[in-house]
Amino acid sequence: MLRRQARLRREYLYRKSLEDKERSILERKRKLRDALEGGRVIPTELQKDALELRKAMKYDDDEREDLAAATHMDDEYVWAGVEDPKIVVTTSHDPSSRLKQFAKELRLIFPNAQRLNRGNYVMSQLVQACVANDVTDLIIIHEHRGDPDGLVVCHLPHGPTASFSLSNTVTLCFLCRHHVYKPPPPPPPPPPPPRIYLQCMR
Repeated sequence: MLRRQARLRREYLYRKSLEDKERSILERKRKLRDALEGGRVIPTELQKDALELRKAMKYDDDEREDLAAATHMDDEYVWAGVEDPKIVVTTSHDPSSRLKQFAKELRLIFPNAQRLNRGNYVMSQLVQACVANDVTDLIIIHEHRGDPDGLVVCHLPHGPTASFSLSNTVTLCFLCRHHVYKPPPPPPPPPPPPRIYLQCMR
């Protein structure tokens, strides 16, 4: 497990270094193109490699520039539409009954989501368990005096992570209990099939 995490971390850092190198080359090409198209003097830092950059620019197009401008953050959408995401919804330590109900209803919003009891797990153990089970996103709900007030969404295994604040949260169970929300009536039963009488002729 530790070797796999170390290997994934090395691959992540290697891809990030390649992106930085590709981005710097792309920026130098853009400066050279702007100087040539505008009829200005080539910048001093580009005069040494101007000929090589000029030759490499012949084979560049808009699609290549878009690919070079992409970052490792775009990898989270590589399998979009191919594989369903696996989402885990959990809470902070010792959640209240209202927070548990809010987590249950939040699980129903996201497809292919599962609710996990936090228990005594610390954050590092929780993330390691999610990564080992190929979980794509981890959602953690926080509360203050029984009211859900925070939501953390973490994309695994390398991020990004976003934090949101919640206010005035109302659960569906509360709405139904106080008759604020009335579910639609059930559809009427289908009519019985028509009866056909046959008369025997003698």
